[in-house]
Amino acid sequence: MKEVSFPGKAALIADDDDVVRSTLGRLLRHLDMSVADAADGAAAIAKLDGGAFDVVISDLSMPLVDGFAVLQAVRKKQARTPVIILTGAGGIPDCVRAMREGAFDFLTKPFHPTALTEAVRAALGQATAPTGRRKDAAGNPSLAGSGATLLGRSAVLQELLTLVEQVGPTDATVLILGETGSGKEVIARLLHAASPRTGQRLVAVNCAAIPEALIESELFGHVKGAFTSAHETRIGRLREADGGTLLLDEIGELAMAMQARLLRVLQDQSVTPVGSERSYQINVRFLAATNRDLEAMVREGRFRQDLFFRLNVVPVQVPPLRDRLEDVPALASHFLEQAARRLGRSITLSDKALGILQVYGWPGNVRELENLIERMAILDRDGVIDADDVPPTLGNETGEAVARTLWDLTENGVDLPTSVARFERALIGTAMRRSANNKSKAAVLLGIGRTTLIDKLRKLGM
Repeated sequence: MKEVSFPGKAALIADDDDVVRSTLGRLLRHLDMSVADAADGAAAIAKLDGGAFDVVISDLSMPLVDGFAVLQAVRKKQARTPVIILTGAGGIPDCVRAMREGAFDFLTKPFHPTALTEAVRAALGQATAPTGRRKDAAGNPSLAGSGATLLGRSAVLQELLTLVEQVGPTDATVLILGETGSGKEVIARLLHAASPRTGQRLVAVNCAAIPEALIESELFGHVKGAFTSAHETRIGRLREADGGTLLLDEIGELAMAMQARLLRVLQDQSVTPVGSERSYQINVRFLAATNRDLEAMVREGRFRQDLFFRLNVVPVQVPPLRDRLEDVPALASHFLEQAARRLGRSITLSDKALGILQVYGWPGNVRELENLIERMAILDRDGVIDADDVPPTLGNETGEAVARTLWDLTENGVDLPTSVARFERALIGTAMRRSANNKSKAAVLLGIGRTTLIDKLRKLGM
C-alpha cells in the first residue's frame, strides 16, 4: 500500500529535457496524479489556459521562455496553484529569486524521488490548508515552501546568503543559530541545495518534538522486538539520510545521554540500531539548528563541550527581523498578497500601517509577521489595512502606543541608541519607498541633504 497518494490531483510539468519530464511524470503518476507536460515555457503557459492544475513543476532554465515566466503566468492565471521550481546544482541566487517571486519550493537537479514526493505533499497541503505550520509524516516541521523569510534586500540578509554560497559546497558541519521564526530551516535547505549532496535527501529531525524515550529509536532505528512496541524493523533517520544531509533541529533540547551517542556518530559515521549488535557505516553531512545559547549551556553543564565543538565547525547566525526592518515592506506585501489570494479579495496595506510594522521589535520574527498579516487580512472589511487595524500591542497613532512600540520599554530601561537607529532606519526606508528610490526626492521628504542621506544609507547598509 502506498504511503502517499493524491488521486484526483493534477500536475503540470514544464522542462525541455525529455528524460527529466518523463521521470517526473512517472513519479507523479505513481502518486495517482494526472499529469500534463510541456517541453518549453511557452507551451506550459498555453496549457494554463486549458485547465486547472493543483501544482506546477517547472524547470528554471528553458530556451526562449524560462521558468520565471512560467511562475509569473501561474501567479496571474491560477493564483492559488503552488509552483515548485527545478534549478541546477549550486544555483542559490536563482533559488532566492524564485522564492521572492512567489515559488512555493525549489528542488535542485538531480533530485531524490523522496524529495519530490515531500515537496508535492507540502505544496498540496499548503493549497488546502492555508494556515498553520506544515509537518511531515513523522510530525517534524516540513522544510518545503518555507522560503518567505528570504524576501528583502537588507545588507545583513545579503551577507548571510553570501556565507551560505561559500559554505554550502563544502561538507563542513554547520551550526545554524537564530531566534524562533527567523528562518533557520530555510538556510538549511539552501546549504543542502548548494552542496554536492543536493541530489540526495535532506532529512530533518526536530529534537524538541520527539519524546526522550523515543529519540534514540527515531535517530538510530531499531530491530523488530527490540522493545515492546517494536513490531517491525526501522532503519532510523541517520541511515535514511545516508548520502545526503541530516538537519538536527532544536539540537539544544537533546538529552545528555543522546548527546553522547550523537557525538560518536559524528566522530566515526557509524550507527548501531537499538537492539542490534551490528553497526552500519553512513555518509552524512550534519547541520544543526538551535535558538538556544549553546555556549552558556556548556558552561552550565547542560550541553557537552565536545559535541558543541563538533557541531560548531561553521557557525551561521540568522539575523532576527528587528535587525533587518527594511525588509518588512517586502515581507508584508508578500504575505498580504498570499492571504488576499486565499481569501479571494483585493487587500492593500496603508503607509501608516506599514510604518507601525516597520518600527515594531518582532520578537516572533518573520513567523509573527506572517501570522499577523493573515489575521488582519481575514478581519479586514474595506480592502485597506490601516493603522487602526493594527493590534494595539504593536502600536497606533497615540503617542503612548508609539513610544511603547519604538522603545520596547522594560524595567531595566531603554536602549536609546538602538531605538533611535531603528526609527531612523524605518523613516529612511519609507522615504526611499515613497520616492521610488530617488535619493534626491527622499532627502527632501526627510528634510536633510542628499549627501547626508547617502551617508546614512551607507552606514545603515541600505
